[in-house]
Amino acid sequence: MGVAIVGSGLAGFTAYQTLRRGGLEPDEIAVFGTEADPAAAWRRRAEAIRQREMRSESDGHCLATSFPGLAVRAALRRRSPRPLVGSLLDRYHPTVEDFLRHVEELRERSGWERSVRRARVERVRAADGGFELDGHGLFRHVLLAPGHPGLNVPEELRDDPRAVHAYEPHDYDTSVTVVGAGLAAATEWLNALAAGAEVVSVRRREPVRRPLNVPREYFSRRGLEPFHRLGADERVARLRTLLAPSYPPGRQFDVPLARAELEGRFRVESSVNGTHQVICATGFLRGFRHDPLLAALVDEHALATAGEWIVLDDDATVPELSDATRTLALAGVPAQWAFPAADTLVGAKYVAHAFLRRIRACRTR
Repeated sequence: MGVAIVGSGLAGFTAYQTLRRGGLEPDEIAVFGTEADPAAAWRRRAEAIRQREMRSESDGHCLATSFPGLAVRAALRRRSPRPLVGSLLDRYHPTVEDFLRHVEELRERSGWERSVRRARVERVRAADGGFELDGHGLFRHVLLAPGHPGLNVPEELRDDPRAVHAYEPHDYDTSVTVVGAGLAAATEWLNALAAGAEVVSVRRREPVRRPLNVPREYFSRRGLEPFHRLGADERVARLRTLLAPSYPPGRQFDVPLARAELEGRFRVESSVNGTHQVICATGFLRGFRHDPLLAALVDEHALATAGEWIVLDDDATVPELSDATRTLALAGVPAQWAFPAADTLVGAKYVAHAFLRRIRACRTR
């Protein structure tokens, strides 16, 4: 077998859909992961923060092509043009329920179950003719989509009995401190207020207000070109700026927060105080060093790194280990060096199409 995807989450699932549309059959693709449901980890996090809508827009889906997107599907199902109009104005956001239904439909019809191997791959080693995956075989083309390396809990709160991470199951006490300033934090402010709590927001910096997790231009080829021309130090600085905490502008957040502030139920403070509960809406650990698979890959093959990222080519391949005969590429968060929004479904498609092109080029030689 020539193609393997390491990681059975949404990034690996989106890559799988792209490979299937590109002509590969299920028995030509091996997917290694600990869960057969590609949305399992994402679903647990969405449920923990009571998420109802996606931050992504119509093209935030797992199909290989952007069109038709989820807005078209919603318009047909509801027999209404409103989702299409909202999409044209960049105001359409699919519901979590619609997105999960879409994933389940793709899972059933794509042959995903025939490709998934329930196994954790802990080492990837370059070998003649490809890459050896922990004794599971030799594969000529490998896409690593390991997902987030773990939840980030601030050091000073790790032993605090009041603390819970936003992405873990929890209810809300009568007084709540939310640490963080991104979308998960903003969602938790509203959740706790709706539950009747007094809420304190603790943040290191003011959040950026923008619709998507990085500026819209970085989702286009034209916007990526100047990013790809940056040197290593400049790119590290740019990524750290782009990946700063953010949440969307608009009445959804501003109105209830302003009302709660007037009522004395919401305020911003610089440090954790004496509230009954502390919710760490601080996202995930960052950097390849927190992922044992990626850390071992870097150390054993002397890969170039910059900051917390593995240095990749613009198509998200590892340059030291990819050539005309084999491919090693990264997807999801580890691919941000090539595509700043790599942890989105659009980013997953960007990497998947580049990976498919490498496979096709190898087959024609």
